[in-house]
Amino acid sequence: MASTALSHSLSSPINSHSSLSLSSSPSNPPSFVTYSSSDASASNSVDELPIEKRYPAFPTVMDINQIRDILPHRFPFLLVDRVVEYTPGVSAVAIKNVTINDNFFPGHFPERPIMPGVLMVEALAQVGGLVMLQPEVGGSRDNFFFAGIDKVRFRKPVIAGDTLVMRMTLVKLQKRFGIAKMEGKAFVGGEVVCEGEFLMAMGSSSSE
Repeated sequence: MASTALSHSLSSPINSHSSLSLSSSPSNPPSFVTYSSSDASASNSVDELPIEKRYPAFPTVMDINQIRDILPHRFPFLLVDRVVEYTPGVSAVAIKNVTINDNFFPGHFPERPIMPGVLMVEALAQVGGLVMLQPEVGGSRDNFFFAGIDKVRFRKPVIAGDTLVMRMTLVKLQKRFGIAKMEGKAFVGGEVVCEGEFLMAMGSSSSE
């Protein structure tokens, strides 16, 4: 009886809601659905891929050397490692790899390493600099300043081992006054950890 029940559970006629015909005749035998263990193994093939091969690396639109050509910041205050998306004068997405070797961790905090919120804001401002320090916008590396912040919120702590993904977008540019308003958001694992509005003051390297 047990073997008969198992046989019926693995091979049974298609139910009456199927679009296939169930009429039985010598020339048209009833249709059956059969299940195979290979179906389950096919669906799990992705899971069998080693974890180090499942997640592609961030693209490199601008590497650290190109970033250094644009930003005047240097160690220990250059907080952008790579640009992964870039539209000059419009927006940029960049990453900061947060590691235990960052020089702020010994003091913030010795027992619980957390990236200071003010440095997240600074990192976002540097991404804003990458957006604005372009000939198309008129920004000058010699005279470009972080002028103000508003509505800044810190949503979650950022710790050693995290990858901080930062997006800065130009909202409004007043070339006459040399003021740019930008919106910034920083993410870890797809979740917002910091956000705010930024004001940038732009000057010109040449006298007018």
